[in-house]
Amino acid sequence: MPHSVRSGSPGRGDNGSMSILRSVPPAPPGADPACRARLVEVDRLEWRVGDGGDPAALAEAFCARYSGPHAEEDGGVCGVAVLVSAAAGAVMAGGATGAPTPVPAVPDLVLVAYVHGRRTDPVPGSFHVGEWRRSWSGADHAKAVVAVQEAIGRGQVYVANVVGHRAAPWSGDPAGLAAAVAGIPGAAWGGVLSGDGWLVASGSPEAFVTVRGGRAATYPIKGTAPATEAGRAELLGSVKERAEHVMVVDLERNDLARIAVPGTVAVERLFALARWDRLWQAESTVVCELEAGTGLAEVLRAMCPPGSVTGTPKLAMLDLAAGLEPVGRGPAMGAFGYVRGEEIRMGVTIRTVALDASRAHLWAGGGITWRSDPDAEVAEADAKAAAVAARLSPGRPARS
Repeated sequence: MPHSVRSGSPGRGDNGSMSILRSVPPAPPGADPACRARLVEVDRLEWRVGDGGDPAALAEAFCARYSGPHAEEDGGVCGVAVLVSAAAGAVMAGGATGAPTPVPAVPDLVLVAYVHGRRTDPVPGSFHVGEWRRSWSGADHAKAVVAVQEAIGRGQVYVANVVGHRAAPWSGDPAGLAAAVAGIPGAAWGGVLSGDGWLVASGSPEAFVTVRGGRAATYPIKGTAPATEAGRAELLGSVKERAEHVMVVDLERNDLARIAVPGTVAVERLFALARWDRLWQAESTVVCELEAGTGLAEVLRAMCPPGSVTGTPKLAMLDLAAGLEPVGRGPAMGAFGYVRGEEIRMGVTIRTVALDASRAHLWAGGGITWRSDPDAEVAEADAKAAAVAARLSPGRPARS
């Protein structure tokens, strides 16, 4: 087994920040919880849009080198962390990659191979996050919602996600900041990964795709309301939210059908409510039997970028978002997880924060339909961002 570290382009920022961020212990979502404190990096691949090559094929080839049996002893193979940015997912789908990322230190594809080592349990330190500043105003966000509705009226798309970005200065221990994000209540797919000059911490509640024993599943989340009894009743009774959700479920059925044994795609669960921090979210489960011989590359090409944070038709929505969003989505609205042998477990990078040497970056958005109210969509995105920001800046709102 190779023990060299192969990195892509180095992160931006001073050497001190680069080394501090790189030293944060990894905790990729999808990894066995018992393994997280024992992960020792032995190999790494970083890729950015513009580097050339096929990111899906690169991911499959890298993971294949570490597909041996899971071994519990020190030095035994554990698996590979996989981080796919929104832009890398768009490349895999053959769609528009959108505006440039506001955090170029974070690669678009990161693959990190681990073996087991001695258990470590570091104690995260304190940190500070300053005032958040939006990359667009609420009024501009509302105009983008109207533009999507006009595209729906033309038949260009049926439902489309619009995503905004905000940033704030940070200081202190990045491990503490990362732990605050990944530990948000309901963050079943929370996790942390870092490199030279960058860190990604996700507090995501959404599973993207799982593959095990020849069976694949995806778990789209669409539909949000305050985590109160009134909010629950409102979400369950909302025609708009249910229509948006069902359209995304149909998109995920179509995505899975590209890699499924014909006739095996099924919706096991539809519009079930689960709580994430201060919000109710509606989620579904779509499953299939995989065609024999389907590998990681085929799964990524079929499923990326996640349908719940793009829209339908997916390629048309990517074109539309590229012209509306002034700031790229970076590592947000992508995929983050773990590959161990033939098993794939990945979450969607919603409720996700990225750090570079000096700033924290946060993205939030929502799905737009013909029935959407622009002001309500802006408020929904703000609520999602505020829930994360509150964990990082107690008492300070996420507004600009």
